[in-house]
Amino acid sequence: MLQLIAGAVNDRTARGIAAAVSRLVHTGELPAGSRLPTVRSVAQALGISPTTVSEAWRSLASAGAIQTRGRSGTFVLTPARPRQKLRYARLTANPATLPHDFSTGVPDHDLLPDLAPALRRIGDTRLTTSYLEEPVLPGLEAVLRERWPFAPQQLTVVDGALDALDRLVAAVVRFGAHVVVENPTFPPILDLLETVGAVPVPVALDAAGLAPAALAAALECAPTAVFLQPRAHNPTGVSMTPARAAALAAVLAEHPAVVVIEDDHVGDIATAPAVSLGTHLPDQVVHVRSFSKSHGPDLRLAAVGGPAGLIAAVADRRLLGPGWSSRVLQAVLLDLLTDAATVKAVGAARLEYGRRRDLLLSALATHGVEASAGDGINMWIPVRDQQFALLTLAAHGIGVAPGAPFEVHPLGSDHIRVTVGLVRDGFDDLAGVLADAAGTRHRTSGPRTHSLHRGTR
Repeated sequence: MLQLIAGAVNDRTARGIAAAVSRLVHTGELPAGSRLPTVRSVAQALGISPTTVSEAWRSLASAGAIQTRGRSGTFVLTPARPRQKLRYARLTANPATLPHDFSTGVPDHDLLPDLAPALRRIGDTRLTTSYLEEPVLPGLEAVLRERWPFAPQQLTVVDGALDALDRLVAAVVRFGAHVVVENPTFPPILDLLETVGAVPVPVALDAAGLAPAALAAALECAPTAVFLQPRAHNPTGVSMTPARAAALAAVLAEHPAVVVIEDDHVGDIATAPAVSLGTHLPDQVVHVRSFSKSHGPDLRLAAVGGPAGLIAAVADRRLLGPGWSSRVLQAVLLDLLTDAATVKAVGAARLEYGRRRDLLLSALATHGVEASAGDGINMWIPVRDQQFALLTLAAHGIGVAPGAPFEVHPLGSDHIRVTVGLVRDGFDDLAGVLADAAGTRHRTSGPRTHSLHRGTR
């Protein structure tokens, strides 16, 4: 067993040793109940300090992979996740007490299309005659395929983007696996990876998306998957360009076993065109398209398309749970996607969100604050001190999301995320308060007065 562990370790840091042993546990080469070699013997075999091995063992114990039983030794366990507060749950502290809550990441309700006409048009149509029918309405699948950024081998519909990501993680990622993610990234991605005991590998973003050189370096650790947001990245608003997609695809083509999972969470209210690595790597890419931001969170619908084997695995597993996503809601979505008035309303919402981003960005610039909000409904703002910013804004009745839950590793400076899509007016006043909170200037008077309309959640 000592030779097995030593041979599996390429990275002799504590983190590298823990990841190597995790993979051995997952593959069954270190089955549950196995007694591990002593810390000292592993250290001698690797030519490193026992302290480093002890730190790796502590990490594995925290992840529920191993357990030390005193003098009896250390044994492999069935993986179990320790209960911790989710990153996702840390985004909003106490919104009910704040009159202006811009922490939520939800769309403005008043910019969503009216569902009532669609419900009237579909009437009492009987859409289910068997529990084993195809999970997607044929008409909806046809429309989705027309709108897809590449030709997927198979499509299915699930209950929102997070449901899709959860099921894809379960299908693709195993305990101890390395997974490439953006840094910063959407916090639930990190929560999901932690749930299965995976190791996130952060890759930096620039104005065009993931940096190709950084991705190439990350792929050296043999990851199972790459998670990315192709447009209106949450929280930065960055959208991947077609040229960048081609460059990333060229890097990933050398790693055909890596699955790329794209989360297009903003969909039809994004101003950037739909871009996908699936155009270049259709056998490696799974694309998720959500309709929550554009057509309504309560539709709870997202489409998932990509390689047939993987999509079929997701659809088949759902048969043992929810079975399928509501065909009534699918019929509503199909109506909304093909109704001219709704298409026009969604287009108007897209323009309005762009107007709000531009107005707040411009107002912040006058105070020396350089924020990021290239697309979508969120804005990423650097601040000198996250906690000071949160408290300062709360004193003004303004709620925003802390930046730390979005970060795999610290970015070198603190940030906050503001759901600018909920800011309807008062942009100049809000920019002044945000500048004070960001610490870009000294305030010599009392609290700044401001007049804001609360965004509907």
